[in-house]
Formats: sequence, C-alpha cells, structure tokens
Amino acid sequence: MQATLLSILGLALLGTLHAQDSIPVQTDFQQDKLTGKWYSIGLASNSNWFKEKRHLMKMCTTIISTTAEGNLEVTSTYPKGDQCVTRNSLYSKTEQPGRFSYTSPRWGSKHNIHVVDTNYEEYALVATQISKSTGSSTMVLLYSRTKELSPKRLEMFTQFSREQGLTDDEILILPQTGEAGSTGM
Repeated sequence: MQATLLSILGLALLGTLHAQDSIPVQTDFQQDKLTGKWYSIGLASNSNWFKEKRHLMKMCTTIISTTAEGNLEVTSTYPKGDQCVTRNSLYSKTEQPGRFSYTSPRWGSKHNIHVVDTNYEEYALVATQISKSTGSSTMVLLYSRTKELSPKRLEMFTQFSREQGLTDDEILILPQTGEAGSTGM
C-alpha cells in the first residue's frame, strides 16, 4: 500500500516537473532588455478566478525593473471598478535565465514563470504554472510596449495558449483602458 502511494506521488511529481520543463524559455534571455513599461494585451488561464472575473478584465500597465540581487520587481496597475489598483510582485531568479519563481503572500500559491518569447522592443510572451493546495493552473500573458499588437503576434499568443491546453473560452484579448490622467492608469 505504502509503495503504491509513493509511486503515485512520484508519478504526480514527475508529471508536474515535466509540465514545467515542457514550457520553453527565451533563448539567450537578456533580463535588462525586459525592463520598462509593458501593457497586458492578452491573458489566458484555466484558473477559477479567471473564469469568474473574465468579463471584468481590462488591459493593465506593468513596469518591470531589476533588483540589486538580479530578481524582477513587477508592478502592475489595473482598473478595478472606478479606481486603479497597483500590485507589486517580486519574481525571484532561478538557475535558468528567463525563468522565475514567485509565491503569493495573499494566497500562498507558487508560480513558476517562464519568459517564453520576446523581441524586447515589441512583445513578450510569458507562461506561468501556478500550484496551490487546491490544484494547479496555467496562465499565459502577452505583453506589448504599445496598446496594440499585430494580428500575427495575437495569433502567436492564441496558438501558444492552445498548445498549453487552454481552450478558446480561456483565452482573452484584453479591452483597452484610459491613459494616466483620465483613469490614473
């Protein structure tokens, strides 16, 4: 019985590790080029919070900077009701350039973050495996330096999201929001 349980746990762990390894990371990742202002253009996820809040989501602004230790400080400002909310996250670097980890202080979830593809000047495609006590989920984000991206980049995001097992109703191109001054974004 115990051997069977251990083998099942081992297979579950192996499956989790394989899922994380199956997400590619940008070749020759250059962290300093990822810093600066980005707009979230696309969001895909199979998490429950995404399914519940999908209809409320809008484009947000994200500022990425590097800490002295080489980690990423990620500050996202997004609309919530008639105000703007800012969330700060510290993505810890891992042994693999372009891959980061983050633990949510609010939910206790562990995030394995991969910068999948970027040309640094136009777009960045980021995939995250999220693990928490209630299960795991996948999230894919498409960032842009401007509020609009070419149909080619949007299709790349949609196709990659599908490759991660996400369905079309779990993939969203985010509606634009106002600029600073009118909504504080």
